[in-house]
Amino acid sequence: MPPNPNPTEVRMPHEPTATDDRPLLILVASSYWVLREYILKSVSARYRLWLLNPTPPTWEDPYIVGHTVVDCLDLDKLTAAAREVAREHEVAGVFCYDEVYIEISAQLTAALGLPVLDPDEVARCRDKAATRKALREAGLPQPASTAVSSLEEARAFADRVGYPVILKPRNLGGSLGVRKVERPEDLADAFAVTDGVRMGGIRQFEDYVIVEEFLDGPEISVECVLRDGECTPLIVARKVLGEGPRMAFEEVGHDVDANDPLLTDPVMVETLQRAHEAAGFTNGYTHIEFKLTPDAMHVIEINARLGGGMIPYLGLLTSGVDASLAAADVVAGRAPTIEFPGPLRAASIRFAYPPYDMEITSATARTDLVRPPVHEVRLGTQPGARVRLPPYGLARCGFVIAVGDTLEETRAAVADPDRFFEFAGTPLDEAP
Repeated sequence: MPPNPNPTEVRMPHEPTATDDRPLLILVASSYWVLREYILKSVSARYRLWLLNPTPPTWEDPYIVGHTVVDCLDLDKLTAAAREVAREHEVAGVFCYDEVYIEISAQLTAALGLPVLDPDEVARCRDKAATRKALREAGLPQPASTAVSSLEEARAFADRVGYPVILKPRNLGGSLGVRKVERPEDLADAFAVTDGVRMGGIRQFEDYVIVEEFLDGPEISVECVLRDGECTPLIVARKVLGEGPRMAFEEVGHDVDANDPLLTDPVMVETLQRAHEAAGFTNGYTHIEFKLTPDAMHVIEINARLGGGMIPYLGLLTSGVDASLAAADVVAGRAPTIEFPGPLRAASIRFAYPPYDMEITSATARTDLVRPPVHEVRLGTQPGARVRLPPYGLARCGFVIAVGDTLEETRAAVADPDRFFEFAGTPLDEAP
C-alpha cells in the first residue's frame, strides 16, 4: 500500500491547545493509509491520539497530537515509550486495530494499569485452538478441529473426520495460509504451505497448524462492541470469497445491508452473547466470524479488533453507525457511542488483485467511472511493490465501493472489479 499520497510532504501534527479537553489515547501502530485513514478521521474527532509506531508518521499527521518511534513488538520499549507520554498527559486508554499488534497492545494496557483491554481475554481470542476449546465447552456449535505440529498428526485427524478438511495457521488473520484439502494425496503440499506461513512479530506455537472439519455454507462476520459483558452487534457483513485453488479462501469482497435481519435475529443475538461469555471477553471490540449451515450458526473465529476489509467503513456508509468511534470509546472507559442515524442503505466492496504474482511497474484506477451507485474507487499499490496472491501474501491492490438502496443494486455495480483497475508488472516465481 502507498504510505502517503504525498510522501515527501512534511506536515506537523496538530498542537494541543489549552482548551483541548479531548481525552488522549495511545495508538499502537497505524498500518496502511488506504485502508485505515477512515478510522483515524473518526476517532480523532473525539480523542487526541499519540502514535507509537515503528516508523515516523506521514499520512497520520493531521490526526495525531504527537508520536514516538519505537519497536512496537518489544513490550519493554513500548511500555517505556508509553510511560513517557503518560508523564506529560493523562492517558485514557490504548487503541489498536492492527492484527500484528493487538495482543501486545493489551499487554501494554495492563502495564499502564488501565482496565481495558484484558491481555488474557485478547490472547484467548487470538489463539484459534483456545477459542475452539472455550466455545465447545460452552456447548456452542463448532467444527471438529485440533492443533497439530506434524503432517502425521494432521493426516491422522483428517482420516478420522473425513475429507475435505481445512488447514489454517493457529493465530494469523487475513486468510493467510488457509487451504482446503479435498483428498488425502493433497494433504502434504497443503500442510507445507500452511506450516510455512508466518506474519512477523506474532508469537509462534509448536502445534501451529489447525486442522478442522469443512463446513459448507455462507460466511458472515459481525462487528460487536462490549462493555461490562454486554454485547451489542453493529454491522453484519456477508463475505464474498474468491475462486480457484489459490483464491478460494480469500475475502475478495463484502456486502453490508443496514437492514440485515441477522442484526436483530434472536438466535444470532443470543449466540453472540454466549460466544463472548465463553471466551471470557467482557470489554472491547470484536470482529466475530460465522459459517451458516442448515443446522446451526457456527462460530469460526473471535478477533479482538476492528474488522478489516473496510467493513466498519461500510457500516458508516449504510447506517451511519461509527464502529471505529465505538471501539475507541470502550477502550477509553466510556460507554460506546451506538447510533444508527441512517438513512439505512446497502453497500458492497470488491478488492482488486493483479492477474499473477508480480512486481508492480504501473497501476492505475479508473476514477472516471465513479458515478452512482459506484461511490469510491481507490488504488492501494504503487510501482515497486512485490505482490503475491494468496495463500502466500496479502495482494489487495485497491478497492471499489458501491452504495445503493439494495444489495442487488450494489453487487451488480461492483461485479467486475477488474474494469476499475489496470496493473502491469514483472512476474515473480510461484513459490514464496
